Amino acid sequence: MSDGTQGNCFVAMPPNTAADTVIIGRNSENEKLVGVAQEVAYYEPNESLEGKKHLLVSDCTPLRVVLQKPIPGIWGGDCGSNERSVSIAITWANEIKGDVSVYDVIRLALGSSETADDAFDCILELVTRYGDDDAKFSLIVGDPTKVWIISCAGKNWAGQQIMKGVHHLPNDGLAVTKNFDKSNEDLGETLRKKARWDGEGEIDFAAAFDCSPTASTEWVDDKPPDDGSFKLTNMFETLRSAAKEETSRSATVFVLSKNGISSHWFTATPNTSESVFKPFVFAPKPKISPLTKAPPEGGEITLLHKLHGQRKVTALEHLKALEAACVEEVSAYLAEHPTVNEELDELMKDCVEAEVKFYR
Repeated sequence: MSDGTQGNCFVAMPPNTAADTVIIGRNSENEKLVGVAQEVAYYEPNESLEGKKHLLVSDCTPLRVVLQKPIPGIWGGDCGSNERSVSIAITWANEIKGDVSVYDVIRLALGSSETADDAFDCILELVTRYGDDDAKFSLIVGDPTKVWIISCAGKNWAGQQIMKGVHHLPNDGLAVTKNFDKSNEDLGETLRKKARWDGEGEIDFAAAFDCSPTASTEWVDDKPPDDGSFKLTNMFETLRSAAKEETSRSATVFVLSKNGISSHWFTATPNTSESVFKPFVFAPKPKISPLTKAPPEGGEITLLHKLHGQRKVTALEHLKALEAACVEEVSAYLAEHPTVNEELDELMKDCVEAEVKFYR
């Protein structure tokens, strides 16, 4: 895995969204891996940290996790959420190096963190202990009340908190530049020793490690109004407008709700403008269709990905209607229920299999 990872990411918070709701959207991009499927997998608490819990500094009670994988069969993922409404996503990573990769870091943090602050601390502990000198990456870490942007270069890191509004993050370099809120204590000393900072003025974290982003951070459509009206379907359309067919691998949206039920939406297919989002919630015993997993004997394509690639042009209108009906039904359920029950155990499984019927 030497091709790195890009995520064209958007964040919406109050006052643009409804109170106590954070919406994170991500287009996964990599021109060299467009033909490789992105699996979506669910893990029970006894599975989420299996095999790598010993890497964590602090003891914890493992949590349930839903994870998207950039390459089938790997342990970690490029984005995901846990049952406590904590979500993490890569905005950019260079070559994936080290015994503990950024993909592993995401799964470890999701499997052990009750809040965005917990995940922030977990990520930094892992980077400090296991960070590879050549590895550079940026992450979004969010929950219903707080969003952090973290950029890491080897064992050095800087974190910037997003407080409100809408944000489009760069996907071609380290997202944290100046005005960060936290960093490793010896960052300045390290940069002075490497002649990357003269000790005067603000440190530009990305520039100090030769990873300044150049991608636009303008919102792709008209900037959303700050009246609390931005919602799930607005993020769908934002991602579709931003997606590039030649690089689009999949898309995800995380709706993190403080006073309600959080929902997590995955296309699990490439070309966002011609894909539909399927919902996942942490029901009592959630199931994800085996169609979103690559064959156990190995391979780069899930059956869902394969059938999507063979779709007829006429299928798209039916799929859009399917997505709209799904959004309406799920939104109505979440509005009426304070907690999730077993009715939604097979929500994503049913939606995936309904989609596949239009492909056959």
